[in-house]
Amino acid sequence: MSKIHGKTLEELHALLVSREITVVELIEETFDRIKEVETDIDSFITLNEKKALEMAKAIDEKGVSEENILAGLPIGIKDNIVTKDLLTTAASKILYNFEPIYDATVMDKVYQSDMIPVGKLNMDEFAMGGSTENSYFKKTKNAWDQTKVPGGSSGGSAAAVASGQIPLSLGTDTGGSIRQPAAFNGIVGMKPTYGRVSRFGLIAFGSSLDQIGPLTRTVRDNALALNAISGFDEKDGTSSGKSVPDFTAGLDSGVKGMKIALPKEYLDEGVDSDIKEAVLKAADTFRKLGATVEEVSLPHSKYGVAAYYIIASSEASSNLQRYDGIRYGYRSENAATLEDVYVNSRSEGFGDEVKRRIMLGTFSLSAGYYDAFFKKAAQVRTLIREDFKKVFADYDLILGPTTPTVAFGLGEKIDDPVTMYSNDVLTIPVNLAGLPGMSLPCGFSNDLPIGLQLIGNHFDEKTIYKAAYSFEQTTDFHNKKPEIFERSK
Repeated sequence: MSKIHGKTLEELHALLVSREITVVELIEETFDRIKEVETDIDSFITLNEKKALEMAKAIDEKGVSEENILAGLPIGIKDNIVTKDLLTTAASKILYNFEPIYDATVMDKVYQSDMIPVGKLNMDEFAMGGSTENSYFKKTKNAWDQTKVPGGSSGGSAAAVASGQIPLSLGTDTGGSIRQPAAFNGIVGMKPTYGRVSRFGLIAFGSSLDQIGPLTRTVRDNALALNAISGFDEKDGTSSGKSVPDFTAGLDSGVKGMKIALPKEYLDEGVDSDIKEAVLKAADTFRKLGATVEEVSLPHSKYGVAAYYIIASSEASSNLQRYDGIRYGYRSENAATLEDVYVNSRSEGFGDEVKRRIMLGTFSLSAGYYDAFFKKAAQVRTLIREDFKKVFADYDLILGPTTPTVAFGLGEKIDDPVTMYSNDVLTIPVNLAGLPGMSLPCGFSNDLPIGLQLIGNHFDEKTIYKAAYSFEQTTDFHNKKPEIFERSK
């Protein structure tokens, strides 16, 4: 069973179907691997060992059918996705002891597929941050270099997959929080179209922006995972009723005849030269595969960061008012009055970044400033959507870098929120427009992975997967592993 952590979902499935290994053995091996690597990576907040092994035993008893590809496979869950009777903290002190009484809809789908959640993954508190340094519990490290950040807010989800602890995880993406850590860790991360995956049971940050998606080591694995978690949910008022295709169908049909747009704004002076070079080489690869790649303009993208932080913070200030020290979670002991309970519980329970965004959002929504800030940001959002709409009238996909730099050092930018926010400049427009976007590896700079971002039209994840799979099969970046991945007992 050595090196089992390096196998794809389908390879693991084949081993289970043939009974070369049992589900119990696979899950035991997964926990052994987590315990071996976790002290260096710090990607998990809570492990689910007892329940996971019980589930594994039950699946072994009924057997893994050939049709159920994900049955018995381990999966990690970002800790802002509600899990019944399993600690769900959103990496915040204010939810340090919260055990939900229900499951998120994506968890229902995980269980319907017979996947086995092995634990809850670290993140920036309430998904607010781009480095996973804002967690109350721990700081996750990059799989390639433990002195670097893993990205955020889904840093635990990305680092756990990239370090070989699990083959699959779920993250969430509000402004790039799946794609950016996927890029920093050299794996595949998909942010689906807004409404493709139910948000019921996702602890809300920015309700008009949040979306759950999978992180994996290969494109095909990612498509298999999105198949399992997508679909309409009557519990979510923003859930789409559009039918869900098989995202793995036609993966190998190639990109010949496809038209791909390369926005000039995505390669401006803020993007490192190594990243520009890698993305332009990727564009040439697509040309060699038969696609047309042409330069276009998304002129309002440069206003995306400013608009996003007003909109997202405004929605956060509304969403986070429910944490009051009364009903669940942390309650301050330093309280003589009801007002003290509210004020002190929130002051002591929220971290600095969460407080910063609550204050920014509350200010933007206040009577004297709503028109100047929130309304203006909403208008810019509409302009960004229109930019994308014009491009997609003529093109099948948009191509560009995922991030302007590779992973930066732990502690390097945590005290400079404006610089940290600007790192999301290439991912944020996708969320503002509600589009699907993926990051996959396309090169290296200073031995750290570079992410290639592919953006599709609404509900056209299939085209993204086809192009990504063609690129992956033509290149070797997905086969490169960090040193920690190769570590074995």
